[in-house]
Order: sequence, then C-alpha cells, then structure tokens
Amino acid sequence: MCGIVAIYGYSPVNQALYDALTVLQHRGQDAAGIATEDQGKFYLRKSNGLVRDVFHTRHMQNLKGNVGIGHVRYPTAGSSSSAESQPLYVNSPYGIVLAHNGNLTNQEQLSEELFKSDHRHLNTNSDSEVLLNILAHELQLKDKPKLSAKDIFAAIDNLHRRCKGAYAAVASVSGNGLMGFRDPHGIRPLIYGERKLDDGRVEYMMASESVALDALGFTIVRDLIPGEILYIDAKGELHSHVPKKAKEHTPCIFEHVYFARPDSIIEGSSVYKARVRMGEYLADKILREHPDHDIDVVIAVPESSRPAAMELAVRLGIKFREGFIKNRYIGRTFIMPGQEERKKSVKQKLNPIGLEFKDRNVLLVDDSIVRGTTSQQIIDMARQAGAKKVYFASAAPPIRYPNVYGIDMPVKSELVAHGKTDKEIEEDIGADWLVYQDLDALIQAVIPSDEPDPSRKFDCSVFDGKYVTNDVDEAYLDHLKKNRSDSVKRAQEDDEGHHESGELVDVHEGL
Repeated sequence: MCGIVAIYGYSPVNQALYDALTVLQHRGQDAAGIATEDQGKFYLRKSNGLVRDVFHTRHMQNLKGNVGIGHVRYPTAGSSSSAESQPLYVNSPYGIVLAHNGNLTNQEQLSEELFKSDHRHLNTNSDSEVLLNILAHELQLKDKPKLSAKDIFAAIDNLHRRCKGAYAAVASVSGNGLMGFRDPHGIRPLIYGERKLDDGRVEYMMASESVALDALGFTIVRDLIPGEILYIDAKGELHSHVPKKAKEHTPCIFEHVYFARPDSIIEGSSVYKARVRMGEYLADKILREHPDHDIDVVIAVPESSRPAAMELAVRLGIKFREGFIKNRYIGRTFIMPGQEERKKSVKQKLNPIGLEFKDRNVLLVDDSIVRGTTSQQIIDMARQAGAKKVYFASAAPPIRYPNVYGIDMPVKSELVAHGKTDKEIEEDIGADWLVYQDLDALIQAVIPSDEPDPSRKFDCSVFDGKYVTNDVDEAYLDHLKKNRSDSVKRAQEDDEGHHESGELVDVHEGL
C-alpha cells in the first residue's frame, strides 16, 4: 500500500507536494519521493525513509516547477531498496515520471512481453516499473512530437487491456501534461479536486485520499471512476475519459478498516463514520454471543480502532479508557517490511497504563488481526499490567486469505486465521475469548446510510478469498509464497543492505 499525489499549479509545487506526502505518510513509511517539471526538465528526489528525513532544504530548492507528482511507499512486490523508490523515470518517449499504488497480478507476463516484444529494459523487480514501461511503449506507438488528449486516452486504454490487478497511478509527460488513472475495477483509491485562483485559472490535484486535498485547500470534486483517465494538458485544460465497457466497481474494503485516515472520505463514505458503525455492529455481536459478559472496561489498540472501540463501549454501557500510550515516532507495525521488525517494534510503540488494567476484566478492541503476533504481545502486556481477564474484539472479520492487490499479506501461512476456527485463533493469541466482526456487518458499516445503491460491492478477498480480477488461482498464490514471504524479504534485505545514500538526481542534467 502506498500514497500518491499529483499537482498541476501556476506556482512552485514542491512545498505543496511535500505537505501532501506528509499527510499521506500513514500509507507508507519505507520511502518517499517527489518529481517536478520545469521547462521540459524533470527534477527528482527520492530515498528510503520518512518524508521529513528524505527532503532537506537543498533538495526542496532543486525541485523546480509548477507541475509534479509524489509518492510514499511501503514494499509489497519488489523490495525495500531505495532503487525501487518512486517516482520512477524513463527517458523515452518524451520523458515520463510515474508513481503507482497497487499491485499488478500479471507482472511476470508483462515483464517478458516488454523484453521480447516491446524491447524495453527493466532495471528492478518493481511492478511499478512494469506499469511505467507499458505506458511508455503505448505512448511511443503514437509516434508524434506532441500528444493530444485522445492519444493519452488511447494509450491508457491499451494499458488497461494489458495490465491486470490493482493500480492507481499519476504520471507526468514532459512538455505534454499531467495524468492520473485508475484500474478498471477501482480497487485502489484516487480522488481529485480543484483550487480556483483569483485570476480565474484553476489548479488541479489528485491524491490517494481526500485528506491530502483538504490539507492543501483544494475543493474535492469526486473520486475517479473505475478505469477513468484524467489528463491536464500543457495549457491547464482538464480532460476526462471513461472506457465504454466498465467493469464492476469493487473498491478495497480494507481501506476503511485500517489504511485510510479517519478524516478521509473514500468512495463517498466517511472512514470515521464507517469505523463508528463497525463498533456498533461488533457490540451487537458481543451482546448476542456473551449476553452475561463481565467486561469492566473497553480499551482500544491505538490508533485505527479508537472510533469503533468508543462506540462499542457506549453501546455496551461500559466505560471506555485509554489503556495504551503510543510512541508516535515508531511506524505502523503492519506495514513494516519484515516480521522481525514488527515483533521488535510492538513494545517500543505501545506502553500500558497499569491502573486501567489492574484487577479488571478488559476488552481490547483492534481494527483487525493479521499475523496475530501483535495481538498476542498486546494481550501479554495487558496481563502483565494486572488484568484479571483479557477479551479481544476485532472490528474486521478473520483475515484468512492473501491479498494480491497491494497490501503486504501475500502468504497464507503468515495469516493467523488461515485454516483455523475462531476458537483456535483465540488460543493462539492467548485471549480469554475472541469476537470477530461478521463480513456482512462490515460491508454495511462501510456503505453510507444515504447510499442510493445499498448493494454496493467491494473487494473483500482477504476475508472471503474471492478475487475480483478473476485471474488469481492456487498456482499464483504458491508463486507469491516462494517470492514474497517474510523469509524471502529478510534475505533480500540482507543482500541489499541499507547503505544507499539517495542523493538528489536531476534527471535532465544528470547531477
């Protein structure tokens, strides 16, 4: 999972892109990058690390131009090497920079096609580089010194036909314009807005979440439709294109569970309200399954679960308390690249307030349970702090299947719920009892109460094993296991090391 942003402005956009990436930092903490364009030249800065650590004053001063894109990354396909940080650049045709969120499920097939048929060289194992080169090849076939909006649309229509999986991307073509596009299923989010200047001109912005637009003073227009292409040409005119044969809209429901900020609006649904409703439905299930419960206090596992936990406590008529203090300088454990890093960070990230646990029966509420390691450690911390009993509630259903659309949970054996009953999971994590959200309840929590289409569909593959792109089978999942398990990633990290300097690259001048 990553965060992307693109801005077409009439004044320097370097600071605006930096601010947007800071707002989107929760979507990826492994690497960050910005590419701007000024008079036909691209200026690029990217490296491993948080936004605040990657960009210093000298870097910002060199990011010239009124048009640019940005990216925050955590690794799924590929590795955490800074060589795979984004935006990515290719010099032919025209010069293109691209930033991508998602995962291509036919990456290997496309890589072979690019080499054998398109005669393009790939320098990394990143599916984002594959996406960039597919785009570059399709634009090169136009064989024009200047591209029209129709040329852009035709090229990306062909890209949609070739690329399978989930992707939201933004790209800039030197001397031509800025674009954003979304996969035909709309799995990964992309929203756009505008800001009107006093002289009547309009600036445009696209981002993974609405909160980035809010922070920069842009007015939200809408989410991109699945398969839609937005293009702002060199004159600042906005063009839109939607394929005639649209596929069923199935956005990723896990955005609402964990990834998105609570102050974001995704697909017209407030993430905060969705999480509050998750708490309501979870409380109702607890009352059905444990009507004579002896819960003394409800405590959230910070941060994503807090709205659900608070509403759950209200519905049960039990006091809510802050039982864990979070060290905000430690990253989100779920998106850390490797199980060992996740294990080591839990106790660094959370510290219990003993008086809220001592001699009490505690209900811990978390947004989800993925590998189970964090849940187990948190339950142990609660017991060590003096809790008599520790119950556990997950605002999401059991995660039993790998995600192949850009969330780093590709291996069945690393999922605590795969092939197990709720009782077995309860024993694994050490809870006195465990309650999971029902999938139907989660879907209803995410759909807004004023939704005109209450039968809206979502990608729920991590819960039900139904992959909406219809190209994922056991052979594909077995291949992922061999290439993207935690043990494989540890070996990659050991091989690559962490010594890359990530100095500024001026693409045009080679500095």
